Amino acid sequence: MEAFDYVAPRTLDEVYGHLNNGKRTLFMAGGTDVIVQLREGRRECDLLIDLKRIEQLTSYAFDSEGTLVIGAAAPLARIYEDVDVRRRLPGLVDAASLIGGIQIQSRASLGGNLCNASPAADSSPALIALGATLVIASVSGRREIPVEEFFLGPGRNALEPGELLVEVRIPAQPPRSGTRYLRFIPRNEMDIAVASAGVRVQLAPDSDTLESVRIALGAVGPTVKVVDVTSLAGRTADSATIEEAGRLAAEVATPIDDMRGSIIQRRKLARVLTIRAMEGAIERAKEIR
Repeated sequence: MEAFDYVAPRTLDEVYGHLNNGKRTLFMAGGTDVIVQLREGRRECDLLIDLKRIEQLTSYAFDSEGTLVIGAAAPLARIYEDVDVRRRLPGLVDAASLIGGIQIQSRASLGGNLCNASPAADSSPALIALGATLVIASVSGRREIPVEEFFLGPGRNALEPGELLVEVRIPAQPPRSGTRYLRFIPRNEMDIAVASAGVRVQLAPDSDTLESVRIALGAVGPTVKVVDVTSLAGRTADSATIEEAGRLAAEVATPIDDMRGSIIQRRKLARVLTIRAMEGAIERAKEIR
């Protein structure tokens, strides 16, 4: 590992002062990935900026409209252990509680997981299903983009020089909505997804008619795959509709063969996981919360 400078600013203004100076700069929102990458020579930097001392980036709260605003460096364990988060956003808990092990989750963050831009990340399909947006900041101001627009390819995200991810914003989920995230891994824990699916459904107020559906697939393409399911709106949330959702997911999947899974296996998993996640999302939508 090459030598680099380390700073731990306490405000975003301090962070901006360290940027655009010609140095190769990396951010540490937890350190569970970037330190390993630096040690193994997979990444290099002249300056490492630790974001864990900036209260704005390590906190989270529901605002007056019910949107959950999560600082990019907030530890996963604090989020998924929160009683209010578990009640309002179980689909987020599905994903956040799967990223690494318990020790990892006390440091790791949604922001770090997203910025890695791994096609197999657990956070991205669930957040896309939930309709989350990302707040990106620089000394020039802020911009907000949907999560699905953040990924440009494996390991590549939409951050421009001088920018950093500061917030993940998950809108309030209305009554009769439900979200579920599932993945398949070859081991019981501490592994990355061979395939995954995040599904959100919105049911009509007085029936099992689907008003809307969102489906996002992980690990079956160079970026997260968003499935076009507009044809499902207006249909009854029955087994035939759920099977159709699985078929649409399998069609969208463009996986690769590697040592962890084959193209055939991943396409089948895209279908099966979508079906199971949609069943779970519908069940949650019918719960009284």
